[in-house]
Amino acid sequence: MMSLMSFSELLSRDIHNARINCQDVRRQQLKCAEFWLILPAELECDALCKEKTLHRVLRNVNSQLLVVRPDLNVAAFEDVTDQEMQSGKGMLFSIHCYKTTTPLAGLPVAFTVQVENKSYYMCCERECGKMIVRFKEGEVPKEISGESNFIFFKKTFTSCCSQAFKFEYSMEQGMFLAFEEEGYLRKLILKKLSEDEVDETMKISLCKFSQNENHNL
Repeated sequence: MMSLMSFSELLSRDIHNARINCQDVRRQQLKCAEFWLILPAELECDALCKEKTLHRVLRNVNSQLLVVRPDLNVAAFEDVTDQEMQSGKGMLFSIHCYKTTTPLAGLPVAFTVQVENKSYYMCCERECGKMIVRFKEGEVPKEISGESNFIFFKKTFTSCCSQAFKFEYSMEQGMFLAFEEEGYLRKLILKKLSEDEVDETMKISLCKFSQNENHNL
């Protein structure tokens, strides 16, 4: 009789433990469900959201202005007369600044410019194995959830030159906006920057259009 009671107690205990284990498994499942419900919201925090837009002209180290000519498929730094400055045609940029959760990478920005009542955005494309800077008709979105070929990271040019900047292409680390001489043109390009190198062709100042003065973003 004692042996039979011991077996019953043992069976009862095992059933009780099994119920507890099932409850633990259920609680773990609920925790997992809560995790997956929360995860998308966390991922949304990594999306870039447009915070503000500034209007500036872009000057290189030679004080030349960046001018976009979509009809010629050319963007280059040029000497500009006062009369041309007043027109602002192809040289007054809207700099769209986005919020970021990784500020050490730099401030994410996008560039658009108005030409003949049309808006063009700056982007980069690979052509024949080389990255090319393009200006395409259209606007940039208010929110960006993934990688974009029109986002650049604004960084201070050097620690002792805080009023000038360099712009790193977001999809290729170490590639920066710069200019290269091609005949009489100083064309806008993407250029690789070696570690600890200072390249003056990448130095860009942002100036207010009306007052023509440097302005830190």
